Amino acid sequence: MTVTTTGRAAAPHEPTYRILLIEDDLGDALLVEELLHDTGLRFELTTRTTLAEARTTLAEARAELAGAPIDCILLDLHLPDVSGTDAVTAVRAVAPHTAVIVLTGLAEAQAGPDAMAAGAQDYLVKGKVEADLLHRTVRYAVYRSGTERASSEAQAARLRAEENARLERGLLPQPILDTSTVRVTSRYLPGASLALLGGDFLDVVEGDDGLLHAVVGDVSGHGPDAAALGVCLRIAWRSLVLGGHRGDDLLHLMERILLAERGGQQMFATCTLLTLDQNASTATLHLAGHHEPLLTTPEGTRELEASHGIALGIFPGPHRWPATVVPLPATGALTLYTDGLTEGHSGTANERLGVEGLLDLIATLPSEDPAVHVDLLIKETHELNAGRHSDDLAVLRLDWGSPQARS
Repeated sequence: MTVTTTGRAAAPHEPTYRILLIEDDLGDALLVEELLHDTGLRFELTTRTTLAEARTTLAEARAELAGAPIDCILLDLHLPDVSGTDAVTAVRAVAPHTAVIVLTGLAEAQAGPDAMAAGAQDYLVKGKVEADLLHRTVRYAVYRSGTERASSEAQAARLRAEENARLERGLLPQPILDTSTVRVTSRYLPGASLALLGGDFLDVVEGDDGLLHAVVGDVSGHGPDAAALGVCLRIAWRSLVLGGHRGDDLLHLMERILLAERGGQQMFATCTLLTLDQNASTATLHLAGHHEPLLTTPEGTRELEASHGIALGIFPGPHRWPATVVPLPATGALTLYTDGLTEGHSGTANERLGVEGLLDLIATLPSEDPAVHVDLLIKETHELNAGRHSDDLAVLRLDWGSPQARS
């Protein structure tokens, strides 16, 4: 039974309280309804006689309205299918953010405090409830429940921010540069607002051999599992590079680590390894299922041609990841990125931006400052996409030979 009504002398600005009464005694249910009419509250009252019926009502209301569709639950502790504090626990499990007021009997002195310890906001003793008391109890219980919910959401936001910060430190480390004059610009954006960082990762280190080593990678999937695996692979890459591993050997060991750390999840990873030798003016590339970097010279920006190897973890086993050696100009930049930069829409119909669209866009942007250039590139691609495609995005740009690179 559902009753929609306004209590006597309700103020015009009074909110409407959506109340669910769970009571199997029809006489007690009628008394509660009459008291609600005398409170002055605006209310919509729904009455259910069992916990099972109440669960269905709560689920239907939650599906119909966002947030907490029921403001307050008036709960009898003696129902046909549950009793005592178990009733409170069961209701709180179904509606954790809804105010619960327990209805107890005259002989149950301890029942009310026990119910509050189990999660109820307040309790009322049947036979001792007056309209003014019910009015205050409903209003304060709903207010306390809302305060608890806001506090819980704030705590969840803090924890999410802390987790994002920890993951970001793992996915976006400080480059290890000793003598290199290369300027490093890196950016990372999750695919959705407020989302956890995903599985994209990047890193740059200068080895004992004086060469600059860089990686950009993308773990399949999104969220904490992909991010954790991305952090693991990034740390493994840095450790292995500093330990002297290169090329096929390095990628083979990274794949072994991926297989061990992914557990039962069939995640895989693509990545580009780059070794920059300024003395020889060359860059050596190893592509594991990843796309080619972009080379920027005074004449413009183009995609490099490079040999491809299989992504890590798709078909585990011995593989070859061929090396491609690229000659470099005295002044230029290499940009490594994940596909979040190119798979968004181009601003027209359902066409994707793609590499060609990305190159066209790059040609229109100022290039004097690498950091400004990368920020504008990300901003423009996001505006063209207009939220139609959601993927994590990582960009790593290495500049050399220019005044900006030596700054």
